[in-house]
Amino acid sequence: MELEKLISECTAYDFKLMLEEKKPKSWLKSVSAFANGLGGSLFFGIDNDGIVKGLDDVQYVCESISCKIRDYMDPLPDVEMIPQEINGHEILQLKVCAGSYTPYYYVGDGQRVAFIRIGDESLPATAEQMVRLVLKGSNKTYDSLHTDYKAEDYAFTILANTFKTRTSQEWNKKYLLSFGLVTNSGNLTNAGALFADDCPM
Repeated sequence: MELEKLISECTAYDFKLMLEEKKPKSWLKSVSAFANGLGGSLFFGIDNDGIVKGLDDVQYVCESISCKIRDYMDPLPDVEMIPQEINGHEILQLKVCAGSYTPYYYVGDGQRVAFIRIGDESLPATAEQMVRLVLKGSNKTYDSLHTDYKAEDYAFTILANTFKTRTSQEWNKKYLLSFGLVTNSGNLTNAGALFADDCPM
């Protein structure tokens, strides 16, 4: 990565002039947002205008960041700290990987908040976004969630006919399970409910 080409803060980058040790939420919210999203990097030693100012003690900043993440983040995100030098100024890149165990919370000041990245801002996740993060963290999707509808009460003739037309194969009820439309207990998933002839949703 050529840091000189990073001209502004955006979805994947955040600039911090210095490490605010007494206000960890000011930058940990970006760590939370990056971990809850597609990942990203915070650059310490660069101001909001993208001007490199540098850090006085990169090693100390690294150690302090490690402590703050350990104390204020739950679960702990995967991060990498990369010291770099630009025009004689030392900066620190805190690279945050996209997490698999979402949501990643900032925990401090009596709060437990998950953040998401919208444009160049890290904002608290809405109720709907929290549901998505929880599903992502449990390796599930909305379509795969089971419903209270019993599969035996619904027909899939439209789906079966479309399947036969497109594949030239006969439809078999076992496909409902393999396609994720029915659970092992015989309930429709959300996807199954949507594909049923008389969609109950």
